Amino acid sequence: MNPHLRNALVTGGTGFLGGRLVRRLHADGWRVTVIGRNETIGRTLEDLGIRFIRADLVDAAAVDAACRGQEIIFHSGARSSPWGRYADFYNDNVLATQNVVTACERQKISRLIHVSTPSIYFDFTDRLNISESQPPAKPANHYVRTKLLAEAAVDAAAARGLAAITLRPRAIFGPGDTTLFPRLIRAHDPRGFPLIGDGDPLMDITFVENVVDALLLAAAAPATALGRKFNVTNGEPWPRSKLIAALFAEIGRPLKIRRVNYHVAKCAAALLENISNLFTSARWEPPLTRYTVGILAKSQTLDISAARSVLGYEPRVTIADGLRTFGVWWREANHAA
Repeated sequence: MNPHLRNALVTGGTGFLGGRLVRRLHADGWRVTVIGRNETIGRTLEDLGIRFIRADLVDAAAVDAACRGQEIIFHSGARSSPWGRYADFYNDNVLATQNVVTACERQKISRLIHVSTPSIYFDFTDRLNISESQPPAKPANHYVRTKLLAEAAVDAAAARGLAAITLRPRAIFGPGDTTLFPRLIRAHDPRGFPLIGDGDPLMDITFVENVVDALLLAAAAPATALGRKFNVTNGEPWPRSKLIAALFAEIGRPLKIRRVNYHVAKCAAALLENISNLFTSARWEPPLTRYTVGILAKSQTLDISAARSVLGYEPRVTIADGLRTFGVWWREANHAA
């Protein structure tokens, strides 16, 4: 065993972002451990020589055991969805993070890199060039509310002396994406893609490998970065119409658009949410939520100057190149049929 290998634990390592981080760490010579629930992906990682622990992050003992002997913890595990039951979000985002923090303190981990979300800034209005100094808005849904509580747990540990850094990556996309672009693609029905509202809001998105770069930079960042939060995006917001057109061009599908009034869409989403709450106890995700309507209709761009100056972050892959890469993957995966 090479004594110079660095030890890293990745929570959420069977997911989209975590999986890309795990493979990069492994390729760079790290000794990587993944804790997660997806045994199928876990076996694939084991075939690559990556240690996989099947466990739930709400299991404090399992998390503590997984952290034993590690140097860096990358906490990317979370429940990320615009809809669901509060108890599920609380368990997967708050309780899980509290367990990770406690294990880091008990095991004297050198550094915790926590993945949060810039959705905490979202307030159903157009907001441009938001910096980390801006206070969080009123939480738009259970996901945002619990991610704020998770950040608070990390902040409290940092105040006690834990070496922690929080990243807030915006709208991650790339090969393997199962959330952002697939949702947009599914939204195109026989009547066309719904462009909500009359304007052309700016979409600030981030290619997945750029986020991995930011995570690795945070792991090696100077002490001046500890306890801080950093926005992460591609730094090149695109108008919504340009992004949607480019996405459908890259996946090889014809694009037809239709305009939808913002207030009509928001009322329809509220009705669908009420139906979900009344008849399925929020277990059924509505095809449209008020949060999703707002995200698609309002501009939200982030200031990434802190990540650039403190972490040395610079997006390597442009949105255009990232879209091409996604398009190739999508077509090869036979999703374009």
